[in-house]
Amino acid sequence: MIELDAIDGQLLRALTRDAGQSAGALGRRLGLSQPATWRRIKRLEEAGVIHGRQLRLDAEKLGFGVTVFLGVKLALRGRVSLEDFERAVSAIPEVQTVEHVLGLYDYRLRVVARDVSDFERVLRRRVMTLPGVGDVEANVLLSEENLLGPLLV
Repeated sequence: MIELDAIDGQLLRALTRDAGQSAGALGRRLGLSQPATWRRIKRLEEAGVIHGRQLRLDAEKLGFGVTVFLGVKLALRGRVSLEDFERAVSAIPEVQTVEHVLGLYDYRLRVVARDVSDFERVLRRRVMTLPGVGDVEANVLLSEENLLGPLLV
């Protein structure tokens, strides 16, 4: 467990918004020198707080106007292995994330599609034909805010 001070919290919030910022630019925003900022980033990486940096694409600008979260309950009959289901669902290009969860459903999928009819095609022809799929519940994303929330107050 690493101890974070207020500057670490500000640094993590800034990197969460834009991980491509240089240490110099971050330092100027936080009142630190570039080397001090770089040392803080390295310390957070070495402690495992920061796990690499990801590029986020704008799905809508790429032509994917609909994002749907699917709750998938595996059928009790057939006893398909979790690995078989995960491997099959991961091969669907429209599926962005696969999360194994505890609760009403076994998996939560984030699926993008061009529009609702394209999503219906993905659901019928790809998701519902996967081995072991039982019940499915769809929730259409209306808006999204990326926040760190109370973690870094």
